[in-house]
Amino acid sequence: MSAIITEKFRQHNANQFIESFTEASKSTYYLFLGKTTGFTSSTTGGSDSSPPTPADSVKDEAFAWDSMLGAKLISSSDIKNSIPRRNWSNGTIYDMYEHDISASNTTTSGASNLYDSTFYFITSEYRVYKVLDNNGGTAYSGSEPTSESNSPFSLGGYILKYMYKITASDFAKYGTSDFVPVTTDSTVSAAATDGGIESLIVTGGSGYTDGTYYAAVYGDGTSQGTSSGAVIRITVSGGIIADFGLSAGTDTTINSAGAGYTFGYVNLGAAYIFSDSDLSSSSSLGSGSGGAIKVIISPKGGHGNNAIEELGGHYVMAAITLTQAEGDDFTTANDFRSVGLVVDPTNYGTSTVASATTRRQSYVVKLDTSSGTFEADEVITQAGTGAVGKVVEWDSTLSLLYYQQESYKGFGTNSTTGGYVAFSGTNTITGGTSGATGTTTGNTETVTLLNSNSLSLTSGYANPELQPDTGNIIYLENRKPIQRASDQTEDIKIIIEF
Repeated sequence: MSAIITEKFRQHNANQFIESFTEASKSTYYLFLGKTTGFTSSTTGGSDSSPPTPADSVKDEAFAWDSMLGAKLISSSDIKNSIPRRNWSNGTIYDMYEHDISASNTTTSGASNLYDSTFYFITSEYRVYKVLDNNGGTAYSGSEPTSESNSPFSLGGYILKYMYKITASDFAKYGTSDFVPVTTDSTVSAAATDGGIESLIVTGGSGYTDGTYYAAVYGDGTSQGTSSGAVIRITVSGGIIADFGLSAGTDTTINSAGAGYTFGYVNLGAAYIFSDSDLSSSSSLGSGSGGAIKVIISPKGGHGNNAIEELGGHYVMAAITLTQAEGDDFTTANDFRSVGLVVDPTNYGTSTVASATTRRQSYVVKLDTSSGTFEADEVITQAGTGAVGKVVEWDSTLSLLYYQQESYKGFGTNSTTGGYVAFSGTNTITGGTSGATGTTTGNTETVTLLNSNSLSLTSGYANPELQPDTGNIIYLENRKPIQRASDQTEDIKIIIEF
C-alpha cells in the first residue's frame, strides 16, 4: 500500500502545537538546560567534542531529569511558525511555484516536493517573495526586489509575488542562519483571489502565424471557458508562442485571472482561438505545431492568502532568552550540555502542573562547618549514608552546595551496587577531588539568595522545584559544552519540524 503524510497534515500539527499554548485547556511547556558533567564512553557515550545523539527511550528521558539544572516557562510569544531561510542572491537559479510538483514533474533543482525546493527567497531587508516564473530555469539577473505590490511583477527576468515582510524585532528574535519566521500579511491576503490564474508555462512550438490572440481557460473555474472566466492573451512572434510574462505585445500574458479554478486547460485548436478578449471574433494560430500553454493553479485562497501554508510553515521555532541566573534558578558557575522541552511537569511533591516562570532543578544542602573549596563537577560522597553525587555549584558565601545525582555508578549511585541513596542527615560530605569537607546544618530555615530569591531548607536540604519524571520530555538535544557566566545571556532557538 502506498501512502504519504501530506504537507497539510504537517501544517495542521504545527498549528495545533502553537494553539496548545493559548487554548482553554492549554499545555505548559518549559525549556530546560542540563548536564554539567562531560559525556563519556562509560556513561552516556560520546564525548564533549562529539556529543552522543539522544535516544528516544525511557532511559534517556529519565537521565535528562537526573541531570537537569533549571527550567524556564515558554510563553506563546516565544513560539513562531518558521520556514527554511533561502536568501536572495543575484545570479542564483531559483525554482518556481507549480501546483503539481512530484517525482514525475520535478522542479528546476530536481526537487520532487514543492516545499523542498527554492521557490521563494528573502531579501536583505527581510521581504519574502514567491517565484511565479523563473524564466525557464535561468539565473536571476538584476537588482534586489523591494516592491510590496499586491500584484505579481517582473524583475531579474523572473515574475515575483510579494508575500510579507519580517519585522526587525521578529527577525532579531526568530531569525537564524537557517530559518526565518513566517507570517501572513493581511493586506496581501485580502487582495488574493481564490483559484485565480496568475502564471503559465508556455511551450513555444513552431510554424504559427505571428499575431495576438486570445483563448479561454477551461476547467472548473467560475464561468470557465468564457470571456467571464480566465482568459489568456497569446503572442506569437517568429512562428513561436512567446513565453509567459507581464508585458503585453511581447509576452504571452494573463488577460484576466478568473477565479475558482482547481484545474484548467487552454486549447490551441482553431475553434478555441479568438482575435479579441471578448472571445467574439474567431481566429486561428495557423498551421504550427508543438505549442502548449499550461496554466498554473494557485494555492487555496490564492497567492498570498496564507503565507504560512503556502511557503511550508510546518516548522515551529521556540526562541527563549536566559538572562544570567534567572533569579537564582540557573547556575552561572558551571556549563551545560543538554537542552530540551518538557510539557506539563508538576511542582515537586505535588500533582499540580508547574506554572512559575523559572524552576531550579538541582538539589541543595547548607553546610554548617566546612573546610576547603568544593569544585564544580567533582564527586561528593557522604559518610554513613553512602550517598554519591556531583557538584553543580559551591556558594561559599552562603555555604550552599548545589549538586545532582546522575544514574551512573560513581556519578550518583553506589559504585559497587549501583543503588541510589539520597543525601540525608548531618554526616560529613567530602569532595573527591578538592578534599573539601562539610557537615549539614540540619536546620529548617529560609535563606535569601544573591538575587533576593528565597530558598527553603528542611533539615538542611532543599529538593528540586519540579518533580522529576513528570510530564513528558518532547525534545532533547545534546551539544558541546557551553560555559555560563554571571553577566551572560543566552538566546536559545529550537526548531521543531512537524
